[in-house]
Amino acid sequence: MPSKKAPLIETIDLCKSYFNEELETPVLFDINLTIQEGEFLSIMGPSGSGKSTLMHILGFLDNPTSGKFLFRGDRTKSLNDDELARIRATRVSFVFQAFNLLPRTSVLDNVMLPLLYHPTIPASERVERAMHAIATVGLTERATYFTNQLSGGQQQRVAIARALVTEPDIIFADEPTGNLDSTSGIQVMDALQQLHDDMGRTIVLVTHEEATARHAERIIHLKDGRIASDSKKFKRVRSNGKGKLK
Repeated sequence: MPSKKAPLIETIDLCKSYFNEELETPVLFDINLTIQEGEFLSIMGPSGSGKSTLMHILGFLDNPTSGKFLFRGDRTKSLNDDELARIRATRVSFVFQAFNLLPRTSVLDNVMLPLLYHPTIPASERVERAMHAIATVGLTERATYFTNQLSGGQQQRVAIARALVTEPDIIFADEPTGNLDSTSGIQVMDALQQLHDDMGRTIVLVTHEEATARHAERIIHLKDGRIASDSKKFKRVRSNGKGKLK
């Protein structure tokens, strides 16, 4: 019989504390979480609940203090710096609230940027891959624009294209609508929904907003550093692709 495929991400009794001059500040407690390939889930909770810390650990930007963190069934604790750097360059991508784009640089060059550090994608494929990612978020006609010539919603869609261009295993979106008006926010969430629904991308959305979280198909609530609930029983928000909810 074929062996059962390991989850994309699994944490077992994961805990995180920060230390300052021998003072311990616990942030996460006994996090048991499984994320399957192709899921779209939200991690939500109030400020200080630990959601950003959890995302940083799951995205290989931080390390747990104790417990287990497995990626495709492999323990991550044993990975060396080179292996971690390779995972960050090829397997995970991020979309941040502040966009983090180069302002006086074209959309195309911004989206190509992660490919400059990719160990296996040749230079000859960079433009084609970047233009495909730009087309995926509906910005082909803006490819030569400087990013500071775009609206906030368009800039965030550029950030999504940049996250998509390396074809990562998982995309983390950290408060992606936090700097946007409601119409632009819906357009950005529609782009993320399409990446999941049409392309099967695994997406982890971090937000404190219930309405934003409900664009996903699963919601994990954090409270005081613990998982308070993990549910798929809610009415999922849908948009019509034109900045309006259905």
